[in-house]
Amino acid sequence: MSFDVKKLKVNELKEELQRRGLDTKGLKADLVERLKAAQEADAQADASEQGEQEDVYGQDLQDNEDGEDVQESRTPQPPAEDEEEPIDDTLVTIDTYNCDLHFKVSRDRYSGYPLTIEGFAYLWAGARATHGVTKGRVCYEMKVNEEINVKHLPGSEPDPHVVRIGWSLNHCSTQLGEEPFSFGYGGTGKKSADCKFADFGEKFGENDVIGCYIDFDKGDEVEIGFSKNGVSLGVAFQTTKEALGYTYIHDLGMEDKIRGTKGPASKSECEILMMVGLPACGKTTWAMKHAATNPEMKYNILGTNAIMDKMKVMGLRRQKNYSGRWDVLIQQATQCLNRLIEIAARKRRNYILDQTNVYGSARRRKMRPFEGFQRKAIVICPTDEDFKERTLKQTNEQGKDVPDHAVLEMKANFTIPEACDFLEAVTFIELQRDEAENLLKQYNEEGRKAGPPPDKRFDNRQGGFRGRGGGSFQRYDSRDGSRGGYQNRSADGSSGYRGGERSSRYTSYVMFYLEYLYL
Repeated sequence: MSFDVKKLKVNELKEELQRRGLDTKGLKADLVERLKAAQEADAQADASEQGEQEDVYGQDLQDNEDGEDVQESRTPQPPAEDEEEPIDDTLVTIDTYNCDLHFKVSRDRYSGYPLTIEGFAYLWAGARATHGVTKGRVCYEMKVNEEINVKHLPGSEPDPHVVRIGWSLNHCSTQLGEEPFSFGYGGTGKKSADCKFADFGEKFGENDVIGCYIDFDKGDEVEIGFSKNGVSLGVAFQTTKEALGYTYIHDLGMEDKIRGTKGPASKSECEILMMVGLPACGKTTWAMKHAATNPEMKYNILGTNAIMDKMKVMGLRRQKNYSGRWDVLIQQATQCLNRLIEIAARKRRNYILDQTNVYGSARRRKMRPFEGFQRKAIVICPTDEDFKERTLKQTNEQGKDVPDHAVLEMKANFTIPEACDFLEAVTFIELQRDEAENLLKQYNEEGRKAGPPPDKRFDNRQGGFRGRGGGSFQRYDSRDGSRGGYQNRSADGSSGYRGGERSSRYTSYVMFYLEYLYL
């Protein structure tokens, strides 16, 4: 996906150049020309190689592989880790580990900004401080330096620039104010906690300075207040910070600060769990429960459902209040996901890849960039009766309706992963391996008998089905060391993976956390 390089700001130009491994030095004109040249090179590559990505229904499309040598040459190589300058751990700064992947933290760790291209414009991006507090009267301030240009958003988009600031517990998500023990104040003049919104204070935006205060010295209660440009907005108190004697969090001694969860020291300490299963089988449910029951791991869930959760407006998912084309929004979410996966491979964190991942070669392709991580597959294979019930429930409750032909094609190609060079372990959550293999034989046969989608025909030259004027056909695939399955292949012999489209978002917030026994 292309974008207008000239409309990017200097920090965005440098971000794109750094992501491509290019020089980030020079004036804006130099950066623009350098990035335009890189875009032209990408366009030439796209012309000779058909891009491939997981579609909006979570169906894994496959690489065109004529042999293991070709497969290895086209599999993405592990990217270099993002280099982070060491910083004094006693300082209170923005935590590069406890922030969203699409939130860019400055080198000095005191400022940041979100990705601001294409579909990321709909996502909240949050960051947490390195330390929290448990006692005293403590405050910090945040200045909104700039409202980033998001003219590519539709005119109907409400409040295209919103910042939310506040406090939350260490184990809370970065979606400030949308769960218990998470308290936020937003630029629309709303306060929120546990996804309950109410009018508070006044609106704020570019160049405003917002103060955030917490008072533990009120007996059993803890009071939180805010100010705008030095004027108190109240909450539990109606006075100035000088009168109450708040201490800036940066000035606290180490004994009065609680260090947030620190990230892994090396890739070998990081874990990526790759979900494997058909749509609606229960992958997302398991992923969310596993992340919630293991808060110390701080799993980043990579999936379109997680992306949609970050597109909420006033705590509501956009299915309930979106006036534009839903299919377009879903496509943008998929593009954002591809980019986040690309970023994730460069960060030392723990991940859950919440996609179908039913194709053997797709699993190899997706896991190769995470070389050095502990890579594990989590197979969700319920009984056929349970699967049908869950599919119906998802359609009725969430409006998700994956086309039958897409599910049948995945059934025909579904293979069970094996421990191999890119997977250290495979875990079965419901049906265990023997039962799952028997059910998959049934699914493979069901998918084969159904044949290709109606717009495809048999091609004797290629040995499979292909569409008129392009398309794909099925080929048996066992590239990941599993027992095999049928693989999609481009009709013109082209393939390749070009995931990670450039994208954006429209809101951000800085969030510090608090941790105390009274809650």
